Amino acid sequence: MSSSLESTSATTTYHRASVDGVGVFYREAGPKNAPTIVLLHGFPSSSREFDTLIPLLATRYHLIAPDFPGFGQSDAPKPSSYAYTFDNLAATINDLLEQVKIDKCSFYLHDYGGPVGFRITLAHPEQVQALVIQNANVYKEGLGAKWGSIAQYWADPKAHPEVFDNFVSFAATEQRHTLGTSHPERYNPDTWTDEYVHLSKPGQREIQAGLLYDYRTNVASYPAWQAWLREHNPPTLVVWGRNDPSFIAAGAEAFRRDLPDAEIHLLDAGHFALDEKNDDIARLILAFLAKHSF
Repeated sequence: MSSSLESTSATTTYHRASVDGVGVFYREAGPKNAPTIVLLHGFPSSSREFDTLIPLLATRYHLIAPDFPGFGQSDAPKPSSYAYTFDNLAATINDLLEQVKIDKCSFYLHDYGGPVGFRITLAHPEQVQALVIQNANVYKEGLGAKWGSIAQYWADPKAHPEVFDNFVSFAATEQRHTLGTSHPERYNPDTWTDEYVHLSKPGQREIQAGLLYDYRTNVASYPAWQAWLREHNPPTLVVWGRNDPSFIAAGAEAFRRDLPDAEIHLLDAGHFALDEKNDDIARLILAFLAKHSF
């Protein structure tokens, strides 16, 4: 009788690299000679959000999942020594990928991982084999109602401190996981209590306020990212928690405009779709990537 399991975390290893003087933590799994998937996490999480997905993909793929500076186990240098902009996060993650010698890969993009990943793909289109997009927004129609107040914050942060206070509140941290779910019992409260502990650390307010303010550059970049998709037409799988109040389902459907061949699945889940649809998403990724030989 075979002792091998379809899913095992046995191949997952945990690493730190020094990237331009910043300690960057990353998870790695799967055979190094297999095609690589780079998984880029969302706010206010870390590569930990992929803990249950990685073993399901590592049977066939090599996986790298870094924590952005300021998140998870990576260093959180003071904003006086590290600029917390999406340009800079992308530069750091790009340099990490060069350091670990990833020159071709597919990207899994979630939330903040979207603007980080799109900056890398625009700079290195030859590196991109496929995209898996999970509640990572690229279209204005995907912005939910709360982005109206965030736009006021962008216009004048000092006049709207309550917008940032709400953004990093305990209630918002929980609701990023649980809002829109019909299966609250599937959600592990450790995820949001741990995320809130992280957000409450010294220096985090300044770091996260900087990134929320810089997020305006992502919305401004949407037309350029859309044009890149049209021009390069990468194989794309969209797996989207359709009940996400932040990045609403229209943002998933909008990919059809620029990528008529994209495979789009709206799942009965919220913003952190892996919390309750991990196995479904793994199946969709494996079936999708199997259609393409890299």
